Amino acid sequence: MTLPLVFAPEVATARRAGAPLVALESTIITHGMPWPRNLETARAVEDEVRAAGAVPATIAVMGGAIRVGLDDAALGDLARARDVAKLSRADLAVALAAGRTGSTTVAATMICAHLAGIEVFATGGIGGVHRGAETSFDISADLRELAHTPVTVVAAGAKAILDLPKTLEVLETLGVPVIGYRSDDFPAFWSRASGLPVPLRMDSADQVAAAHRMRARLGLGGGQLVANPIPEADEIPRAEIAPVVERALADTAHLSAKAVTPALLARIFELTEGRSLSANIALVRNNARLASAIARALA
Repeated sequence: MTLPLVFAPEVATARRAGAPLVALESTIITHGMPWPRNLETARAVEDEVRAAGAVPATIAVMGGAIRVGLDDAALGDLARARDVAKLSRADLAVALAAGRTGSTTVAATMICAHLAGIEVFATGGIGGVHRGAETSFDISADLRELAHTPVTVVAAGAKAILDLPKTLEVLETLGVPVIGYRSDDFPAFWSRASGLPVPLRMDSADQVAAAHRMRARLGLGGGQLVANPIPEADEIPRAEIAPVVERALADTAHLSAKAVTPALLARIFELTEGRSLSANIALVRNNARLASAIARALA
């Protein structure tokens, strides 16, 4: 059976050579940032991966295929595109079959990366348990994907708009290793600390890579989450961002499902006068550097 994968030349060359590869999501381009910062950030994150000795593979669904690696023209087209589907496990196949353009969430990027033989993925923050989930049952598919698909995901924790204690509880229930990178505190996206202890800690990319390999040797399914705090110079401290998040949650309480996160991030951008976006860009670039180091260790 032929998989609907189209590899960019740079990625295809790296695969043949066994060079380190880092998967990158595309939802941050289509739903996470405004034009033209989305395109500038996508290019900057790819450059961080290259500078760190790995090859970037930004993933998106375009023209009935999973594109693994986007050239500059394709990145530009995606950054400007309208009505792009935000794809997760449930709708990835439908979008491919229908020939729709779609950007990949954490869950969908993990699926596509695994199909492409890529073991490491850098993102901003994972999805998780939304506040009020005890009545709404709004829990991101990212968590189950981490328990299912053997990809190491580097993120600045989970998005601070979520219920972080419940998110950690679900990850524990699903058996997902949550590894604090040089930190004992679970990071909260824009902030280095959430006040919640991280279950595991590792201090080098080599250790993370060794754990990834050991999971495979033991026959343990699923991936691992590497929680990498935002650089101190770029963070918005928890005490400062917390009231902003509460106000944004109140302003977007009428929304549900996939519309929630983009609207919340947009409202927080307004309330912080752009600081949240600057922090978001800094943490994604930081995660790309660490993911590249892990990919080098695996290669």
